[in-house]
Amino acid sequence: MAERSFVEEVKKLRLSGGDVFRGEGILAVTKALLESGVSYVAGYQGAPISHLMDVLADAQDILSEQGIRFENSASEATAAATLAASVNYPLRGAVTFKATVGTNVASDALANLASGGVTGGALIIVGEDYGEGSSIMQERSHAFAMKSQIWLLDPRPNLPSIVDAVKQGFDLSEASNTPVMLQLRIRACHVHGHFVAGDNKRAKFTLKEALENPQRDVGRIVLPPASFVHEQEKVKDRWPAAVRFIEERKLNEFFSEDADDIGIIVQGGSYNTLLRALERLGLADVYGNTQVPLYVMNVAYPVIESEVIRFCEGKRAVLVVEEGQPNFVEQNLATILRQAGSTTALHGKDMLPVAGEYTTLELLKGTRTFCERYERLAPLPVPAPVRKVIPLKEVAAIGVDAAPEPVEPSSALGDVVHSRPPGFCTGCPERPIFSAMKLVERELGPHHVSADIGCHLFSILPPFNIGNTTMGYGLGGAGASALNAPAGKRAISMMGDGGFWHNGLTSGVANAVFNKSDNLTVIVDNNYTSATGGQDILSSNAVNKTRSTGHEIERAVRGVGVEWVKTMRRTYDVAGMRDALKEALTTTKKGPKVLIAQSECMLNKQRREKPLVRKAIADGKRMVREKFGVDADTCTGDHSCIRLSGCPSLSIKPNPDPLRVDPVATVLESCVGCGNCGDVSHAAVLCPSFYKAQVVSNPTGWDRFRQRVRTTVIGWLQRGDARRRDAYAF
Repeated sequence: MAERSFVEEVKKLRLSGGDVFRGEGILAVTKALLESGVSYVAGYQGAPISHLMDVLADAQDILSEQGIRFENSASEATAAATLAASVNYPLRGAVTFKATVGTNVASDALANLASGGVTGGALIIVGEDYGEGSSIMQERSHAFAMKSQIWLLDPRPNLPSIVDAVKQGFDLSEASNTPVMLQLRIRACHVHGHFVAGDNKRAKFTLKEALENPQRDVGRIVLPPASFVHEQEKVKDRWPAAVRFIEERKLNEFFSEDADDIGIIVQGGSYNTLLRALERLGLADVYGNTQVPLYVMNVAYPVIESEVIRFCEGKRAVLVVEEGQPNFVEQNLATILRQAGSTTALHGKDMLPVAGEYTTLELLKGTRTFCERYERLAPLPVPAPVRKVIPLKEVAAIGVDAAPEPVEPSSALGDVVHSRPPGFCTGCPERPIFSAMKLVERELGPHHVSADIGCHLFSILPPFNIGNTTMGYGLGGAGASALNAPAGKRAISMMGDGGFWHNGLTSGVANAVFNKSDNLTVIVDNNYTSATGGQDILSSNAVNKTRSTGHEIERAVRGVGVEWVKTMRRTYDVAGMRDALKEALTTTKKGPKVLIAQSECMLNKQRREKPLVRKAIADGKRMVREKFGVDADTCTGDHSCIRLSGCPSLSIKPNPDPLRVDPVATVLESCVGCGNCGDVSHAAVLCPSFYKAQVVSNPTGWDRFRQRVRTTVIGWLQRGDARRRDAYAF
């Protein structure tokens, strides 16, 4: 199940011309696709674009009505290769995935697509996952667009601009016979607003027509000598065609062009943030009226020389707002201005951060520096040094001359707030896997662990500190392939079920079989892609009417030749997980070992079950919820349970025994009753202080009777114990 359903929202996709569409950015993208007459859409989920895949999945009825083929691709490479349908046929197609890791995976297909060119419009919608909210390496899609000559759109983050970019993207692709990339930052994906809708359009040329009338153009296939011609076509034909289209359609925007003799050039995706910074400086208002001329590059690549020269003409200086590194746009602009003989001073990374996300605070500082330099703002007064306040009696004791020096104020949040590394959710079924690994370490010593993309990557951080490297989605096994040598230990590879079907089956498991690896691969099977939002995959248990599910990972692993395979059906069995890991690492059987650890993602399970439980309780039905606790009288305050588990529901509280100072462990109300803490404690032979309790909602008469009996018996035993203690008291 996906983490969010759009069943109700997708009804808006039926709005017709003249209606006002209100909603989220990803819904607007879907509506724009419908209005553009696409024939097919494909993609692979990944933040910040996961919800676009969820919207498309929930809108399949509407897509089918328009004759649109939608496919959940096995990987980003699969999705990108789908655009091959637009090479020979006038079919409009779109694909979507996360950047830049998704673009990395898809790069081979994208390069071939861009080389041969397209006949129908081909649009690649990438979720630009850059900045402090990202979970991946900090790179941008810009480099891919440049290296393969794919035009890159970066629209202003508002619904009308995003919708227009989708439609113009298809037109630009067809006008220049080149695929077009549309990047959407996380704020653009989730921005809310409205636009005037158009009518949904069926494709003029259908997939059925393409199948029944196959076309073949050898000149569009990437083989010598055609491949050498493609490079010349890109530069001599497609690029000029794209430039003409961008100029004629006025895709880039000028605001207050002649208002001053300084200006700012900004990529469309950063426009809102820049405008907010200018507003804070008193140089713009909330409606977009600005005193500083702006050139907004809704097309980040190619750079339109004529527009750049026009904007810079007569200006003393221009500031380039380009997020990230390298500064591709700034370098390009510098070349254009130098070759044109322009005297306009160009600023960019000299006044703005060299790398990192351009937040409002960063743009505020950089824009202020630029405007102060060219006398559009008065310099800020230098704040007076802050002196430490010392009580008079202390001053008298140490003397005035010994008073401390002034201390400059610190605005760094990290100086006053402790870092909070990401970790597993409460009840996560992956936590006991790594608890078991820590227990195995006590017996066999540490092992090299090749980590993988997914929730299990959090094992690298405290309290587990397990994991040496990570190379990419589904590449955990491949990441340990070099460490396949005779030794006293085996390397361990991690892989999720999503990564397994993405490419891990071939690049990891099959590669291990082919090269006679003797290492261990642990496949975490949540029954859906937990890390990307709970979408179904081949091994999902759910019955999906439009997908084929229920294909077991164990059968696939055995099918490529793995002989030692074991499936653990419940990862919360820490002792069982420990024994299975130990067996795999010590068995004398040669060849690759695969351990499949199965349990459902607790976060998705709670999303599904909590509303049902609340409804049942409201209806007066008897419901039982299990939770765990710690007996404060028994707890020694050792806290090994916390160190071996790291569960957010485990905390500490003051010791009730006045003779002991160490705080005792406690279980918070956020506990979901997974039992991991108790299992860890018993498997590690820590202590017997954990107990399991049942919380009964809407108890029956029998429940109440049993509780009264229990209370009576326990009270009688406690009173007897108290009397015996009193008898021996001195």
